[in-house]
Amino acid sequence: MSILKTTATAISLLSLAFAAPTWAKTIAITGGKVITNTAQGHIENGTVIIKDGKILSVGVGIAIPDGATRIDASGKWVTPGLFTPLSQVGLVEIAAESSTDDSSASDSEFSVALNGVDGFNPKAEAIAITKIEGMTRIAVTTGAGGNIFSGAGFIANTSGDIADSITKSKAFISVQMGERGARIAGGSRPAAWAYLRNALSEARSYRPGRESEDALLNGPDAMALKPAAEGRMPLLVYVNRASDLMTLIRLHNDQPKLNLVAVGATEGWMVADKLAAAGIPVILEPQNNLPSSFESLGATMTNAARLQKAGVTIAIAQLGEAFNARLAPQQAGDAVANGLSWDAAFAAITSAPAKIFGLGDRLGALSDGMTADVVVWDGDPLELMSSPDHVFIGGEEQTLTSRQTKLRDRYLDLETVKDAPFAYR
Repeated sequence: MSILKTTATAISLLSLAFAAPTWAKTIAITGGKVITNTAQGHIENGTVIIKDGKILSVGVGIAIPDGATRIDASGKWVTPGLFTPLSQVGLVEIAAESSTDDSSASDSEFSVALNGVDGFNPKAEAIAITKIEGMTRIAVTTGAGGNIFSGAGFIANTSGDIADSITKSKAFISVQMGERGARIAGGSRPAAWAYLRNALSEARSYRPGRESEDALLNGPDAMALKPAAEGRMPLLVYVNRASDLMTLIRLHNDQPKLNLVAVGATEGWMVADKLAAAGIPVILEPQNNLPSSFESLGATMTNAARLQKAGVTIAIAQLGEAFNARLAPQQAGDAVANGLSWDAAFAAITSAPAKIFGLGDRLGALSDGMTADVVVWDGDPLELMSSPDHVFIGGEEQTLTSRQTKLRDRYLDLETVKDAPFAYR
């Protein structure tokens, strides 16, 4: 019996050893230009040590642990993984096919209660396409449906892992104001703002089983809005016109506990000092420089630089994108060309989004103890022609392939394709 016991114990130990996660190892990235997003700044010829999915140490002349896997980053850039602050990646597979589009539900009786995670597909083709451009985390939101509110947005990684892609479920709520919000709420901006204020009040006072018959929100929606109404969750407000931003600031002054974030803010530069004083961050698209509507007549490519100069926390996104969130570095580079500093632009696609969503202690920087989302680039990540050579998510190196790269490789050599099976031609 004791022999059987001993054998069983040995087998169990061996099983545990082989079941050890693939990220439970040490990786040393050496010789690169390290962008830390911390007080360490940029480190030339730096070293980043990753151990068990975390950043172990960052600096120059660091002792490399025995047995570490080494990656030579000489002549390359080493940065935190990029973080797109707003997208619909993973909610839409084919825009023209409604059965693959879970980005909105205008006919549903629910709005805030809709949980975006329920429609997220980590295996969507856009996930891999986004990852190979250096994006390791994405904030994903649904669109406004039957009223001005969207469902609960979430934070995910781009690993494509079916079981372990969600970083933070129910991370924020979005609300549509401005021209579109006015149309949804009854035809005017006052109608939209009145709806928002009263919905927030209802959510704060909501008690299950005590619903009013004439309530604006049904029970599940009121319950879902409650964390945002109480300031425990960011409330992302889509506003562009300067006067709408001033109304948002008044809402902040009236309800200072709200964790408000302005999205769009095309005319934000006009009230930049007011936004800074109110401490309202802005998620914007720097390339938005044409007056596509009456609420964006003041559009300018200097918007990001002016907001940041005034002291506003900015995050940069390719807004409303289910497929091209990967273009955020290009947006950031354009902002640099129009007056934003390089460091501020890079922070706007890394550390700033992490802080906006309450993840600044884990993501967006290379510092001891932080999650090892790390990218090794062949050049400046804000240059259009640069691309990643290595992408790590939580310390695990990712494959840099997608359906697009596979199609490219298949037809790269046309002579070989001629001899391939008919379906490949």
